[in-house]
Amino acid sequence: MAFFTSEYECKIDAKGRLVLPAKIKANLPESSGNELVVRRGFEPCLILYPMVEFKKIYSKIAGLNEFNEEYRKLQRNFFRGSSVVELDNNGRFLIPKLMLNYASLEKDAVVVGMGNKVEIWDPITYEQHLISDPSEFSKLAQKYLDE
Repeated sequence: MAFFTSEYECKIDAKGRLVLPAKIKANLPESSGNELVVRRGFEPCLILYPMVEFKKIYSKIAGLNEFNEEYRKLQRNFFRGSSVVELDNNGRFLIPKLMLNYASLEKDAVVVGMGNKVEIWDPITYEQHLISDPSEFSKLAQKYLDE
């Protein structure tokens, strides 16, 4: 099982490639090989999955009843925003241009470990989506972890 944590400041080169931080790369499951899946996030960011983790989600989404209109909308939007990418020998992968645009990524990125997946954010957008009030963070933790 993949286990990603922390946040890292990264650069995107002129060709749209991002080098995965060494600690993220080291935690990739061997069974995923060099293949990863990048998809559009629900917020304006990208989500990067090891192939083994993406297959779990893929099975759930692909298994929905195609005769249900809402399920088809979910499938269409989920799969259109997903792309298989490969790590090169330098630990880089090419981010598709449409995805760079979606997440407003240019030269700088913040890579955030999120357990079984990784988020890739434009730094300014990332800051806007963080909780700035410690008491709000505390209340959320209490609400969802005290269950």
